[in-house]
Amino acid sequence: MTDGAGGERFAIVVARFYAEIADRLVVGATEAFEERGASVDVHDVPGAFELPLAARLCVDSGRYAGVACLGCVIRGETDHYDFVCAEAARGIAEVSLESREPCAFGVLTVENREQALERSGGGKRHAGREAAEAVLRMTALRRELGSI
Repeated sequence: MTDGAGGERFAIVVARFYAEIADRLVVGATEAFEERGASVDVHDVPGAFELPLAARLCVDSGRYAGVACLGCVIRGETDHYDFVCAEAARGIAEVSLESREPCAFGVLTVENREQALERSGGGKRHAGREAAEAVLRMTALRRELGSI
């Protein structure tokens, strides 16, 4: 079965802390959704730590078939990176599991800006596109299993 999404609306929540990377991730995710005929709303938040709450607000609104959570966290000199990455991942998973709404983790957790650029459409992969594709697939699976 294809992951068609014609007529459905999806949300992208994006952490803007690294704006250039965020823009690239949004472009890839938006393209993936629109290629399947879906509508997309983009909601900005300050950083990756805020993504779980933004995802929950989107889910609770009842407007969206799923949410792609996008952002980038670059390792620094302190433990801040570890806490932000862990809590963003945990929180996004928790929203998805509790709500049974597809929420994808499209947050780059990298060592440096070059790795972020590579993973946001620069050649290695595109985390924004992959997050949108994950949401689309999980939405299709929910339909297949009659869980709507």
